[in-house]
Amino acid sequence: MGLRRFIIKRVLLTIPILFGVSVVTFGLVHLTPGDPIDVLVSFNPDVGPTQEAELRERYGYDLPVWEQYIRWITNVLQGDLGPVITRAGVSVNDVIAARLPETIALGLFGWAFAIIISIPTGIYAAVRKGELGDHVSRIVALSGISIPNFWLGLMLILLGALWLNWWPVLAPRKPLFHPEMLWYLILPGLTIGTASSATLMRIMRSSMAEELNKEYVTAARAKGLPERTVILKHVLRNSLISVTTVAAFLTANILAGSVVVETVFSWPGLGRELVQAALRREVNLIMAITLLVGFVIIVMNLLADIVYAVLDPRIRYD
Repeated sequence: MGLRRFIIKRVLLTIPILFGVSVVTFGLVHLTPGDPIDVLVSFNPDVGPTQEAELRERYGYDLPVWEQYIRWITNVLQGDLGPVITRAGVSVNDVIAARLPETIALGLFGWAFAIIISIPTGIYAAVRKGELGDHVSRIVALSGISIPNFWLGLMLILLGALWLNWWPVLAPRKPLFHPEMLWYLILPGLTIGTASSATLMRIMRSSMAEELNKEYVTAARAKGLPERTVILKHVLRNSLISVTTVAAFLTANILAGSVVVETVFSWPGLGRELVQAALRREVNLIMAITLLVGFVIIVMNLLADIVYAVLDPRIRYD
């Protein structure tokens, strides 16, 4: 099976996967007590039982769970993600369209910091195996994996915003790609990318150290190739295969970390919206964000498989 057929097969497999995710998420949300109608009634004591019953009938919350799911999935297949019940006149489509760019920008900053930190330090630790730099990198990697995102974010705000006064405490009211906004994204991007960079650095170091002991490296050195060429042209390319595998799986960690980081930094992204949707029992919004996250993870793993073939032409999808 060639790469093209493999991609088509993987794309088709996303349909049952996302369907399973939607069923499980919909069921779990309905197992929790309360719904958006309960939230509306609790904040408006003037709403009587008759009005509450009318609201439940209008939005379908008087139906059995399986009928609610069928109605929801039918609307989703038509491109309608449903209304945000606790916000009058606001649809889930509008919320996703408004908040998705902010989440993408934060995720890109997180990935940029993860790659910039992990690749060079992993190479250095492998080349200097057993030396001081290698030991320091292990300590830094262990710290990066162990430190909680919320604590690291608060410490960066304390250091960068309050002590050094280099960053504002809250995001400036500027367009997303304004220089002031991009400068503000450094701290949340560093927060969300730290754990991933630590993991990638250790994988990069281990993979590089393993490749350096192989025969083709000895042969390249025996031919008189400069050490820089051996490391960057031959060893690095083969080592990136393992890093690509882990990087695809770490997408889930970055997306999950955005929930905490966006809340700490008051960043108006989908992670923060998910927290608010859970508090308000907004089923439509929870389902939309969950499916979007699942789709992104599937796409990232598919891209990782494609990168395999680019990095190592020997890989075949049979």
